[in-house]
Amino acid sequence: MQVKSIGKFVCTSSSSVLYAKEDNIGSVEDLVFAMGEHDDEELQRAFRMSLQAAPDAKRSKPRDNPGTAESPEASDRRIQRELRAAAAEQRRGALLGLTNLSSSQSLDTKGASTPSLASEPRTVCKGTDRSEGPVSLRDAAEKMNPGKRRVEGNRQQLPITVAERLHTMVFGVQQVSREVLAQWCHQGFRFSPDQDTSLGLVQREGGPCGVLAPIQALVLKYLLFVFEDDTGSDQKGKAADASLPTKVGKGVHSEVLDSKLVFSHAQRTRALVYAIGETLWRAGGRKKATVAMLDIPAIYIDRNFKEEEQDEVRKAVAKALEGVCLDSGKELHRLVRFCDVTSISSLHQQLQNLLPGFRSPMGALLLLFSALLSRGLDAVQADRDDPDQPLVTTPFGHASQEIVNLLLCGHAVPNVFDGNMDMGGGMCLKGIPTSVEVGFLTLLESLNLCKVGQHLKCPKWPIWVIGSESHYSILFAFTPTVQEESEFDNREMLVRQAFDAQDQSGGGGFITAEALQQILPDLNIEFSQDVLNTLCSSDIVVWNDLWQALLQLDKSKGGLKDSCNTLRRRQFDVYHFNGIAKTVPTIGNVSHQRPRLTKIEVSVPPKWTPDVVLAEEFKASGGDMSQEASDSGASHPEPAQHAPLVDCIRTRWQRATCHWTGDAPSIV
Repeated sequence: MQVKSIGKFVCTSSSSVLYAKEDNIGSVEDLVFAMGEHDDEELQRAFRMSLQAAPDAKRSKPRDNPGTAESPEASDRRIQRELRAAAAEQRRGALLGLTNLSSSQSLDTKGASTPSLASEPRTVCKGTDRSEGPVSLRDAAEKMNPGKRRVEGNRQQLPITVAERLHTMVFGVQQVSREVLAQWCHQGFRFSPDQDTSLGLVQREGGPCGVLAPIQALVLKYLLFVFEDDTGSDQKGKAADASLPTKVGKGVHSEVLDSKLVFSHAQRTRALVYAIGETLWRAGGRKKATVAMLDIPAIYIDRNFKEEEQDEVRKAVAKALEGVCLDSGKELHRLVRFCDVTSISSLHQQLQNLLPGFRSPMGALLLLFSALLSRGLDAVQADRDDPDQPLVTTPFGHASQEIVNLLLCGHAVPNVFDGNMDMGGGMCLKGIPTSVEVGFLTLLESLNLCKVGQHLKCPKWPIWVIGSESHYSILFAFTPTVQEESEFDNREMLVRQAFDAQDQSGGGGFITAEALQQILPDLNIEFSQDVLNTLCSSDIVVWNDLWQALLQLDKSKGGLKDSCNTLRRRQFDVYHFNGIAKTVPTIGNVSHQRPRLTKIEVSVPPKWTPDVVLAEEFKASGGDMSQEASDSGASHPEPAQHAPLVDCIRTRWQRATCHWTGDAPSIV
């Protein structure tokens, strides 16, 4: 197709479709989207004028051979220069026009019709005249780029019954409070501007952290480990040390914990798109996904702007969203649209186009709506133990465990144990059905209020959402080897699983003597008759007694007596990220709000005998070791530090001790 310059723009010889080419405007469709979104009379006039032939531009210097035709190479170079210049001018004009557009756009939250939403339909109907106007331009663009159809062409309005049901499912049947609505309507997916925490999403309001944290965990997966193409092919995990940048760019402060934690804007954007895409695709059973969006075109224009231009765009988006309040099903019906996609590549493309909406103050709600619609409202209600309760809990507006589990495993189940638990009488409690990519640990387990199963406790990647009574944060490591168990630990797990399978006491930690005789051959354990008589002296066998006997039995006979393994301590580093913005002091006694990232040194001891337990607990409490150890010249480790996060870590690595520099990591 021959391309020639016309005025400020470029027109193809085969159609009247405008075309601009630059780094971020890569097709006919891109320019059409950027310009056609604004049904402004003056803008449409500019479109028509740009299609008219322009006089030849005057040259300051004639060509060397005026009688010779321009070579194809020179023509291509000249066209590219003109394309870049036209695209740059278009970008500047769009940025300036966005503020004017958003300031003039008025949204009546009481139900009055809004011209930008309803006055001009976006869907092209068959049989209509497409000879001119933005609709014809978009239609032509889709024909030239059939694999990249824009959202306006296939988005649908939420039926009023679905919108009301969705709103009730999220916020309940009672009128939602203004405080809770403010929390959920002012939280988008925005990365921290501080370089030392640039890998993390910032939480400005309480409540939506149950949505942000699972997405943050998957963002880290795509930043640290996984590089996957749009076709959804097999994941190719790479060690962080081999894949991350090794140099820190300009302006990095000395407080940056590790250069591997510094990422570019493009890397973070890609990770966010893939994280949201994986969440919705999993919720849709890996067959489809539903993406929710606001029918406010002004918030979707910043996709072509560079990172340094985002502040002005953010202000314009906030202006466009003034007065928008999704406080009822009717408002969802009026303002929320959705589109269905059936391939992971199409999903990524749609999310890339709609990313400004997820970055807007409505981003957390749009993600939650998208996940619920992807799963299906009937399926969500079937997942839950009590479907009458709202997913956003009252009175503080926190995200329920069902929301967190939906984003982690694709099912809105309320429990964190593995599989389902039959309680008898037709009652079945639903837990995590399958293994997951990123996991979950909770402070409530350390308080014996729940038990996290192996699916969440041992995910594929060493990344965990950390739950407290009122907040969610993130724990992660650079290498998957932190999850590897020693031969000793694996043996203990195998014996414990066999023991628990015979435990009929409901977790009391004992089995019958007959049950012990059944599991010993399966485990290849050969106790002497004297040991067996001691263990079976009563009708029951307690786990602690069996464990002590195994510690004294040689490995060749199925025991665990091996000093080389049992005395070895594992050490590794993990990082804790709390996305909620907290006030921190900086140079010059000036304070500002930002998230916190803390490096934690973890030391995991082997399985201990009771004597060692007492000694280590005494040392951890700050007491002096025996004089004998002091005289031997043995080094004394620093006293272990404690915080609620350590209790969470110990639910994954028993009896772990932790050290960090500075303030204790906070999980609230």
